[in-house]
Amino acid sequence: MMASWKVIVPVDQRPKKKMNNIDIDNLFSVTLRDSGQVALIDGDSKKIVTVLKTGFAVHISRISKSGRYLYTTGRDGLINLIDLWMETPATVASIRTGSDARSIETSKFKGFEDKLAIAGTYWPPAYVLMDGPTLKPLKIMSTRGYTYDEQEYHAEPRVASIVASHIKPEFVVNVKETGKVLLVDYSDIKNLKTTEIEAERFLHDGGWDASKRYFMVAANMRNTVSVVDTKEGKLAANVKVGIKPHPGRGTNWVDVKYGPVWATGHLGDERIAEIGTDPKRHPKQAWTVVRWLKNHGSGSLFLKTNPHSSNLWSDAPLNPDLATRQSVSVFDLKHPDKPAQVINIAKLAGIDNARVAHPEYNAKGDEVWLSVWGPKDKESAIVVMDDKTRKVKAVIKDPRLVTPTGKFNVHNTQYDVY
Repeated sequence: MMASWKVIVPVDQRPKKKMNNIDIDNLFSVTLRDSGQVALIDGDSKKIVTVLKTGFAVHISRISKSGRYLYTTGRDGLINLIDLWMETPATVASIRTGSDARSIETSKFKGFEDKLAIAGTYWPPAYVLMDGPTLKPLKIMSTRGYTYDEQEYHAEPRVASIVASHIKPEFVVNVKETGKVLLVDYSDIKNLKTTEIEAERFLHDGGWDASKRYFMVAANMRNTVSVVDTKEGKLAANVKVGIKPHPGRGTNWVDVKYGPVWATGHLGDERIAEIGTDPKRHPKQAWTVVRWLKNHGSGSLFLKTNPHSSNLWSDAPLNPDLATRQSVSVFDLKHPDKPAQVINIAKLAGIDNARVAHPEYNAKGDEVWLSVWGPKDKESAIVVMDDKTRKVKAVIKDPRLVTPTGKFNVHNTQYDVY
């Protein structure tokens, strides 16, 4: 790990103030999956600011608490630290924490802003605590251990999603095969304290409820969403949902009948599950599926709404039917019994053989960006939809946009708005 660690621009040689005119708050980090790059796109002008070499198939982009630093991790375990204050944003440090990885996050609790980063790896089975501004590895923690249910030793339990608590100096680390959620207290990493929570096996993606107290994570092979109360440090519930839930971060809104909810789509069926998330004011609805919405097909990876919107956008890029995987469902959350409007985004972009994935809002919450994910040697695009009218606002095409998938708006990622 140390042999792979590079500090390209030392901290004392980096800008002391922002050196560009980019509205960083509305900047998008776009994964160019098969080229091993990310494109930084200005959300206002819709122009590519720069394209940066990263790890292969970047799984996620994360923003430091201050909004200055962008962290990416590729499936090959390569992490890039990008300084958004530079005249042209560029990688200032990198490290390879393993050979297979999915997760990166930074410390967000008051007093620890931008100080630490954490990465999880599929191989080796571990997570790594690093110095935030340089990526210098500070501590490696193995996740090998016993499954929570059958108490069988597992030598290769992979680290899936990681999020940072807003209410404690803790990282929430999800371990797939053992079915455990680890609350890692980073306030003193020399004397590391970890709360181990038995949740459910095969933990994958997840995100916060609107209060940012409860972490909702999909145990996809058990058709379950586990709810972790990070304030109390214990499991709040295991909620049975549909077949193979895949929420990404999930999304939050206030249901017209049932109050605050968090939702997930599914790989294995066409339903969207709304789970009640307010045990104080809506105790009967808390940690139960209060409503099912019908997506336009199975194979959904991501769904998204915004506090400024009454729409819910859901994709289905892994559906075997071409028209289905090219399209999105758009629900009117003020009228949840009304069928969704199905929009073929790929046709709007003028691209045929493609998948449409990952709706992401801009900082204002009035635009939805969607990836038209074509083959590596064919054209791809990003379609920007007006959230209110559900009409095309822009189509971004560029030869450098090779297989765009995930798009991460700086504001929404920095503040966990989803």
